[in-house]
Amino acid sequence: MTRVCFAGVTGWTAPPILAAIDAADDLTLTAGVSRSAAGQRLSLVTTSTSDGKVHATVADALDAGEVDVLVDYTSAAAVKSNVWTAVRAGVHTVIGSSGLTADDYTELDRLARDQGVGVIAAGNFSIQAAVLQQAAMRAVAHLHRWEIIDYASAGKPDVPSGTARELAETLGAVRTPISAVPLAELYGPPEARGAEVAGSRVHSVRLPSFAVSTEIVFGGTGERLVMRHDTGETPDPYVGGTMLAIRRVAETPGVRRGLGSLLFE
Repeated sequence: MTRVCFAGVTGWTAPPILAAIDAADDLTLTAGVSRSAAGQRLSLVTTSTSDGKVHATVADALDAGEVDVLVDYTSAAAVKSNVWTAVRAGVHTVIGSSGLTADDYTELDRLARDQGVGVIAAGNFSIQAAVLQQAAMRAVAHLHRWEIIDYASAGKPDVPSGTARELAETLGAVRTPISAVPLAELYGPPEARGAEVAGSRVHSVRLPSFAVSTEIVFGGTGERLVMRHDTGETPDPYVGGTMLAIRRVAETPGVRRGLGSLLFE
């Protein structure tokens, strides 16, 4: 039986994932992390039927009992401390929070390998989002110009989203797009061209009515190819991918990035 601690247990993403863990024969939710609900039973403050306890920090949760896998759906401000704490304690980790940079993941990979711990991180645990990334990877083998548009809710503070950042970094490992007019030659504020992430221009839109949408636009002479993934108003799309990651995170020491690392091996 795999013992799971869920950080961000009172957050928006948690309810359907907790329900799936409760329903699984091979997983058990033993602890949660939430400062606002610390000290209470999981069954009282979440949809879970677990009689485990909610803790203020990941360190507190790991001190209180045995944990095999930490699942982190917290925030860009909290994720690094949570994950480093877990990995140093020898706990496999599934990261659903954005906010870590490419350099962070390089450092984390070294730490995880030293500890013999597996880490799976995805900017988006939706299987359809993983299919989009895989399709885009195939496209950049033949196409040379693209830009990424990252849509999210008005209150999302981290830019770009983890989904868009992961897409840009994945494509950047294949090739760098041919640039348009160099920034130094622009007339007007260069910020209008978006941020550069691993060679791609990424434009973050933050408006009400969006959850997380990611669009990549390929441009060629006289034609355009647009790939886009939209999530709805519930976290249900993230359940299947998260459950797959929980079950497989212990297979390989080090960091594996993207759900595609499990789906398209």
